[in-house]
This record gives sequence, structure tokens and C-alpha cells, in this order.
Amino acid sequence: MLAPGSEWRLHREWFERSALADLLGADFGLAEIHKLYACHDRLLAHKPALFDHLVGRWRDLFNARFDVLLYDLTSTYLEANPPFAEGDKRRHGYSRDHRPDCVQVVIALIVTPEGLPLAYEVLPGNTADSTTLRGFLDRIERQYGKARRIWLMDRGVPTEEVLAEMRTADPPIQYLVGTPKGRLSRLEADLLARPWQQARPGVQVKLLPQDGELYVFAQSRDRVAKERAMRRRQLKWLWKRLAQIAAMKITREELLMKLGAARSQAPTAWRLVAITLEKKSPTFSYRLDRNKLRQARRREGRYLLRTNLTETDPAQLWNYYLQLVAVEEAFKNLKGDLAIRPIFHQDEARVEAHIFIAFLAYCLHVTLGRRLHALAPGLTPRNVLAKFAAIQMIDVHVPTTDGRELVLTRRTEPEPELILLLDKLRLELPAQPPPKITSQSPRPQVLM
Repeated sequence: MLAPGSEWRLHREWFERSALADLLGADFGLAEIHKLYACHDRLLAHKPALFDHLVGRWRDLFNARFDVLLYDLTSTYLEANPPFAEGDKRRHGYSRDHRPDCVQVVIALIVTPEGLPLAYEVLPGNTADSTTLRGFLDRIERQYGKARRIWLMDRGVPTEEVLAEMRTADPPIQYLVGTPKGRLSRLEADLLARPWQQARPGVQVKLLPQDGELYVFAQSRDRVAKERAMRRRQLKWLWKRLAQIAAMKITREELLMKLGAARSQAPTAWRLVAITLEKKSPTFSYRLDRNKLRQARRREGRYLLRTNLTETDPAQLWNYYLQLVAVEEAFKNLKGDLAIRPIFHQDEARVEAHIFIAFLAYCLHVTLGRRLHALAPGLTPRNVLAKFAAIQMIDVHVPTTDGRELVLTRRTEPEPELILLLDKLRLELPAQPPPKITSQSPRPQVLM
């Protein structure tokens, strides 16, 4: 959390530059590389106990509730060379990191709406999102017992079969899930006949009960404006780029490569433009597909949700769905501030231990963030750690008259801004360490 990096970096660089040895009263043996790897080998056995501990800890610290849970998946790539043994989780698959050339693992994560992590699981890198949910539902039920929980998920995670099982469970497992755009096309005619209802300022919904579920078609004024501006910006760039390519004198192969690059740069706008390539010459024509543009305008800032919470207020359903940003923020922190990727371990168990350590760091990151939210709003964990980095520890060496040396290990005094922050967080710096004195050094012998 303080300085994300590999065990090798901690061993070779970070430990020596830090004051950790002085604070712990230890020496460099604490960061011996084989000792660090040996710690990895012992960690995973404690994973279930950690998940149990977190529930009680979040409840004690933040009065957390666990009746609403968010579930999502991400992937992280590995610097390792296949092939691997049968059953190894390191596999090629859909890479959210845009590294299809690397093997990866998939990480499934459960957090509360406040971003407090409860559990995670490492899955093979070629795991399909839709195959993961059933196992997690069973695991949470075994670990925390049956309860009326609400699961929030993005589209693509649950299958129709799993949603049916959730509806018929005892007690029913409640859910709110995003829905693919294809289902919106099938329900569009039914939704057109429904009136808009005001869910909250700037958000309107249409409700469509069907087969024991409630479909919620939501329209956010802010999201409409945002997505429309993004689409216009892309379309403006693409139109200008197509005009530039059309004016170039290039071969057909070069033309195809430049069109492909433009498509990858502006994929949303590309779907709205009809491009016709000449068969015998390296030229093309393009026009705006107005039917697709009208369809895109109708769907900008609009979301189709489905739920078995049929009696719930539409405003509450929309608020639930917005809470999915908490799990997206968790993945952002894991890959950003906590630098979980890339992973260089060549042993599968140590890959999982590396992710376990990153999960522990995220727990600390969230704890600090929640404390800041209550005691010093406006500051992020990364801001605070950067401010604390200004405190240094130095060794002052004072020679004595009898040939010994007095060593004073001292920390620098914090600036007024940092003193205020310590007070807000109700923290105190440790007392200055006591002085140490070296034994008298033997006098060098002079050889005659």
C-alpha cells in the first residue's frame, strides 16, 4: 500500500531506503528474499478466516450492513510462459487490460455499496463471466448463512438459468442486474406504451412487469448529456479523419490499415457511418447512417435493468444500480494505486498469494479512505500517504572522546499542515527512539 512493487524490489531497494527496520527493531534479515517468498507459501490457508474477520471488523468500525452486495469480475495479466499443467489457472482469455498476448487470471470480487471488500476468488483466465455467479452464491450462503440479500450485478454476469434459480430459492435471492441492449430491442414496443415516472430530479423511469420480474427503463438527463457529448466528439474526429484518408494517395492495403486504425480509435462513431470500398481502386465513400444515429440518440443515457424486487420504489432501484460504481472503484484502486499488475511469479500458488496481499492492501486502503471521509473529507488515501512521506528518519552519529560512537535515530518534525492532519485522524507519532552507543572499536595494529 505504501510503495506497491514486487517482493524483489522490496528486498533489493525499498526496505533499505525505509525506516522499517528502526521502527520494528529488526535488521535487513526481515526482508531476506527467501523469507518473503516463504511468507507467500503460508498465506492462502488463512483466506477463509480473513473473510470471516472482515465481516465483524467492518461492522465494528463502520456499522456496515451486508443486505446489499455488489459482484463483478476483472482480469490481471501475468508475465509467465505457457504451457502450464492441466488445471493451472493461468490461461489466455478475454483481457480487460488489453493484453491478449499474456496469460491471465480472473478475479471475482464482492464488496458492499460503501466499497468495503468481503471476499474474492481467483478463477482461471479463460473463465466466462456468466459461469461464475452460482459458485459465489453458494459460497456466501455457506459462510454467512441464508438471508434476504440483494445482489447488484452488471450485464453479462448472470445467466437466465441462474436468475431463475435465484427467484425460486428459499428465501428468494433478490437481484438487480443490467440488461444487454438486445433485450431492449425486444421490449421496445412494450416500453413505448408505458408512461415516464419521475424517480428523482433528472431521472425518469418506465416500469414493465413481466414473468415475475420488473424491467426498469431508466433515463438520466446527466448521462444523456455526457454520452451525447462523447458520441459527438468521436463522430467529429472520425469525420475529419475519413476526409484526410480519402485525400491520400495510398495503396489499397495501406487504406485498409488506416481505416482499421480509425475504427479502433472511434468505435462508437464508426457504427454510425456507412463506408463503401471500391473493388478495383484504393478509394472509398462514406455517409452518415441516419437511422442508426436516431437509434443511438434514443438509447443514449438510458439503461434497462431487471429485478425481482417488484415492490421496490423506482428511485431506490436506480440508487442501487448507481452503487455498482463501488466495485469498479475497487478494481481501479487494485490496478492503479495498489499496482497489482503485472505479476512476475512463475508459481501458481504464489500468484494467488500476490493477489491475496493486494486484497489485504485494498482493505487497508478502504479503511483509511473511510476514516478520511469522516474525519478529513476531501483527502484521498494516496494524498495522505504522500503527505506522510515528508516525515524522514535519520541517524545522527556523534563520536565520543573514548573512541565510541553515539547514534541518535531521529524523525523529522512534521510541518504544521501535517500536525493538523494527525490531529484530525486522531493519530500520534511514536516517541523518538532512545540513543544507542557503540562499543569501543579495537585500535588498528601497526605492523613493523
